[in-house]
Amino acid sequence: MTKHAAEKLKSDGWKIVDTSGFLHLVGPLWQRLVGEEHEYALITEDKHHNRRGLVQGGVIMTFADRTCGMTARYVSGKPTLATVQLDTHFVEAGKIGEILISRPRVVRSTRSLIFITTEVTVDRRCIAMANGVFKILKSEQA
Repeated sequence: MTKHAAEKLKSDGWKIVDTSGFLHLVGPLWQRLVGEEHEYALITEDKHHNRRGLVQGGVIMTFADRTCGMTARYVSGKPTLATVQLDTHFVEAGKIGEILISRPRVVRSTRSLIFITTEVTVDRRCIAMANGVFKILKSEQA
């Protein structure tokens, strides 16, 4: 199932995002650009299940947080941001083997904060809604 899903994403123009750390354990995370809109995908695998055999809520939250943060980074052009708030509402359960999709949208951007919203979907089903606030950090000096 996972191999077939990966082949489908590749054929639809998705590419794997280079990740490290915690997200490397969760992923792989996929990305594509449609027009000027960033889209992200995560193929759910057995490693993502909760005790009920469904997609763990923390996986969905991590996916929403990372995709909103990546979009904030692209929009701001700043390399370093931090999540200061992430509100998540679970709407429906995700099933193992499904492909989660996130299409974050910037609601407002200031000099120091970026407000972003996304829906995590599977096909036409909304699995979760998330709203995040991201702080633009000062660049590290070498």
